[in-house]
Amino acid sequence: MGDGTNKNRDVMDTADVAEAIAWQAQHCETSGAPITARMVRAQLALIKTGTATGRRMANWQGLSLQDAMPLRVAGALHYLHISGAEERLAPIYGGLVSDQDAIDGLVVEAAQRSDHILLPWLDRPPQTNEAGRSALIMAGLAVLAEPLGPRFDLFEIGASAGINTMMGRYHFDLGGTVFGPPTSPIHIAPEWRGDAPPAALVEITGAKGCDVAPVDLTDADAAQRLKSYVWPDAVARMARVEAAIALAKAQKPDLAHMDAGAFVAQCLAQPQAEGTTRALFHTIMWQYMPQETQTAITAAMEQAGARATLQKPLAWIKFEPQRGTFDCELSVRYWPGAHDWRKLATAHPHGAWVDWGG
Repeated sequence: MGDGTNKNRDVMDTADVAEAIAWQAQHCETSGAPITARMVRAQLALIKTGTATGRRMANWQGLSLQDAMPLRVAGALHYLHISGAEERLAPIYGGLVSDQDAIDGLVVEAAQRSDHILLPWLDRPPQTNEAGRSALIMAGLAVLAEPLGPRFDLFEIGASAGINTMMGRYHFDLGGTVFGPPTSPIHIAPEWRGDAPPAALVEITGAKGCDVAPVDLTDADAAQRLKSYVWPDAVARMARVEAAIALAKAQKPDLAHMDAGAFVAQCLAQPQAEGTTRALFHTIMWQYMPQETQTAITAAMEQAGARATLQKPLAWIKFEPQRGTFDCELSVRYWPGAHDWRKLATAHPHGAWVDWGG
C-alpha cells in the first residue's frame, strides 16, 4: 500500500498489522510529520519483541487502521517522552536522531523498560482533539448560513476534550474571510486553496458535546494524555492545545459522558428556538463507532429532518476520512431543503490546509 500498489483496495479494511503500520507511517510522512512517521515505523520492530505490548499488537483483533492501532502506540510512545518516563527518547523527538535502525533500537529498549505503561494505551482509540479542524466546521456553518440563517445551536459527538465545542471562542481567517473574536488566544488560519467561504454572519448560540471517554482539560494528567496524541512535528498544534487548556480553565466546555447515539437522540428531543438551526457536527471520529450506532444516528437525523421547518431547521456537518482513499472531506446536508450530502472541501486531517470546492 505504501508502494502505491492495491490502490483500489480499502486501506481501512486491512487486518495485516505490519501492512497497517507501514501504511500509517507513509501517511504521516506525506502529512508532513517525519518524526511521527519514524516512531510509527519503529513499531515494525516492536511487534517482534517479547513485550506484552508487542505481542498484543502482533495479534491485534480487528482492523488495525480502522482501530487506529498504530496511532494508539504512537501516542503512548510520545507520552513516555513528554512525561519524562523515557528520557532516552528525547533525541528522536528533538530531531537529532533520524536513522531508522537507531530509532528502532531505542524504541524497543523503551518498550522493554516501560511495557507496563505502554500496554494500557492499546485499550482506547486516540484522542486527536485538534482545534484546527474547527476551521472546517466554521466554513460549513458559513455555507449553511446562506439558506438557513445565521444562528446555530451546535452539538458535537466524539468531542473528546471539547476543544472544537469551544470554537465559538476562536478567531478564524479562512482564505481572507474572518469569523470570531479577534482577541481570542486561538487564531486559526489554515493554508487556503481556492475561493474563500461565504462572508456570512455566523452566530453560535450554544454548543455542547459528548464522548464515551471525555477528557477534562482542567485535570493535569488528562491534559498530558491529550497532548501525547499531538504529533511532535506539529509545534503549532501543541501551542493550540495549551491555549485551549487555558480557555477551558476559564470556562469549561459543556461535555456529557455519553454514548453518541443516545446523545443525538437527547439533543433532537429538546425544544428548539425559532430562527435557530440545530446542527450536529463531528470530526474524524465516525469510524470508531459501531455500525449500529452509525445507523441509529443517521436514522434519527433523517427522521428529525423530515419534521424540520424553515423556522426550525436541522443541519449535519462532518469532516471525516473517506473509506478507500483516507482523504478527509468536509460535507454538509440540511433540512428542509438539500437532503443529500454536499462536499465542500478536502483538507489536511488537522486542518493545516484546506482545498475548497464549496
